[in-house]
Amino acid sequence: MKFIITTAMLMLSIYSVFAQTERLTDTTLLKPLEVISVRAGNTTPVAKTNYTREMIYKLNTGQDLPFIINQTPSLVVNSDAGNGIGYTGIRIRGSDASRINITLNNIPYNDAESQGTFLVNLPDFASSANSIQVQRGVGTSTNGAGAFGGSVNISTNEIETNKSISINNSVGSFRSIKNTIIYHSGLFNKHFLFDGRISNINSNGYIDRASSRLQSLYGSAAYVKDRSSLRINVFTGKEKTYQAWYGINEQTLKTNRRFNSAGMEKTDAPYDNETDNYTQTHYQVFFNQKLNNYWKANITGFFTKGKGYYEQYKADAAFADYGLPDYTDNNTTKTNSDIVRQLWLNNNFYGNIYAVNYHRSKTDIYIGGGWNVYEGKHYGKVKYTADPVIIPSDLRWYDLHAKKTDYSGYVKWSQSVHKKWETLIDLQLRAVQYNIYGFRYNPELNVMNKYTFFNPKAGITYTHKNVQFFMSYARAAKEPNRDDFEAGINAQPTAEKLDDYEAGFSYHQKKMKWQLNVFYMNYTDQLVLTGKINDVGAYTRSNVKSSYRAGIELENNWVINKIFSIMGNIAVSENKVKNFEEYIDDYDNGGQIKNIFKKTDLSYSPPLIANVALTVKPISKLNMSFNTKYVDRQFMDNTSNKARSLGSFVVQDVSMSYIFKKKGNELIEAGFKFSNLFSEKYEPNGYTFSYQYNQQLTTENYYFPMAPINWMLSLNMKF
Repeated sequence: MKFIITTAMLMLSIYSVFAQTERLTDTTLLKPLEVISVRAGNTTPVAKTNYTREMIYKLNTGQDLPFIINQTPSLVVNSDAGNGIGYTGIRIRGSDASRINITLNNIPYNDAESQGTFLVNLPDFASSANSIQVQRGVGTSTNGAGAFGGSVNISTNEIETNKSISINNSVGSFRSIKNTIIYHSGLFNKHFLFDGRISNINSNGYIDRASSRLQSLYGSAAYVKDRSSLRINVFTGKEKTYQAWYGINEQTLKTNRRFNSAGMEKTDAPYDNETDNYTQTHYQVFFNQKLNNYWKANITGFFTKGKGYYEQYKADAAFADYGLPDYTDNNTTKTNSDIVRQLWLNNNFYGNIYAVNYHRSKTDIYIGGGWNVYEGKHYGKVKYTADPVIIPSDLRWYDLHAKKTDYSGYVKWSQSVHKKWETLIDLQLRAVQYNIYGFRYNPELNVMNKYTFFNPKAGITYTHKNVQFFMSYARAAKEPNRDDFEAGINAQPTAEKLDDYEAGFSYHQKKMKWQLNVFYMNYTDQLVLTGKINDVGAYTRSNVKSSYRAGIELENNWVINKIFSIMGNIAVSENKVKNFEEYIDDYDNGGQIKNIFKKTDLSYSPPLIANVALTVKPISKLNMSFNTKYVDRQFMDNTSNKARSLGSFVVQDVSMSYIFKKKGNELIEAGFKFSNLFSEKYEPNGYTFSYQYNQQLTTENYYFPMAPINWMLSLNMKF
């Protein structure tokens, strides 16, 4: 907190210096440099999809962010609860969330240690988003961990000039309900504005007991003048979700798709509080200054506080494993008992980012970067034991810490060398220091890591009338995550590296736009699951020397007439790993069996993904949309074994909205959405493991089923 206050005071001091020399009287609203400095523009040689405020509004019925951007090319989403509320997952070009860089107003959001993104911690954040840009591939330089599959940049800092109050309510299947109130003050006293939001989302989920209780608040205050702006954002999210992260096996999938094994260690009935409980609060301060006609600058300070725990019932647990004494009852000594434990995470994440822009005629230069520090505390508590054992109030059966510091800087130089040609050079330097002081099952293992990454990017774009063509090269590198390091001191993982080659062609007319992207992503030392066991008996990722993704993405948007329009995209790809080594547990002889495959498919990388959306507007007040998504077969490991795969699926969604009133700033609109219209039985996510026992190979697959047909009804009012 001291850091954020110091940063705010520094910004106010800088602002006061520039404010004294300001002479202009008109209020020109500055575009937030902290956002545009990392986004791809119209001519940037990057594969991208932009979502405007209007698009987000139409797609947002209460599901998590991945489901809002589900129509993006090469993207696959999943949900633990089966209906898109609560814990959700996302993959772009086969890369999971730990390889997708997500920023909120250019501030890193990925968890510093797991590198994943837990958007459940910010429920309904999309209702505060002004725009979202999804980049595929390495993309442009940004802040935070390297983007290997893509990046998602969410902006809330665009200025809303009109005063309004919006009340958005949704209700639907599985007792799902969403209530949101949004307030925009508009510009008052020529310089001030305030934006606020309060949201509440509840759902029982499709999977048994996979309930979500989510609340969030968002507040933003800004002072704007014609040459400068100062903005402060404070937002928080609180989630309580009953876990459903174990999946179900093949036999259960056939008989009871809604089964949830979480909490089932309790004998008489499932434990009713097998839940994840977490609160995350963000503080952000932004100062933008136009220095003269050619230069403008931004400085940002941020602090994120996260704290919460996962509660779990464990049957017949050993007292010694939790630092508890044995219990003696009637001369009988008990060493085990049923317990309730809590696994806590208490972390601070803070830092600073900056950006400077020089724009003149044919030249655009961005200089930016920043630093951030993550301080994480991992510890465990015992809440309850079935036997009357005294539990010390300060007992922590493990208490571990980690600290990660990240410095980065980039220079982006875009130059028009001809009225039809534009070049881009983008150079980034990133340094990471990551210290881990023990693991829960390996407390004596301390790992001290330092990395320095140089990530160059270059491209060229040709634009002439209705035609655009680009070619680009981008380099990315990123450090392993926390779990990867829980290996022998002589078997530590190395950083992953990626060379991304892209080319794109687009043709657009007034009512139609075609776009074709071709990519080749060549990995060195990519970290993948091999079945190999680490020092504590858990499966860990290992580096594979060579792997790649190569594919084509085709997009089309066509406004046929005033009634019909169609949007579609298709992604065809080959995703391979070379000389893959598989490890299988050998329960007959001990140890593991190693199998070598010359060339196989990368896991969770479907060779074909397609989206089609038909929009029908028979009258001005009625809008209907018919969406179809196809995802081809996905292998759950890297052996190309069909018996360890997720089947292909086709899902249709239908939505419609009717405007009862629209006058000036006033709006009353009702909407209805059917998801999975034809009740397709499909599982977009799962996991697998194999072992040899009694001279036979056994494979066990686990799946995360999605809900059959389900609906959401919404009523939105704006005044």
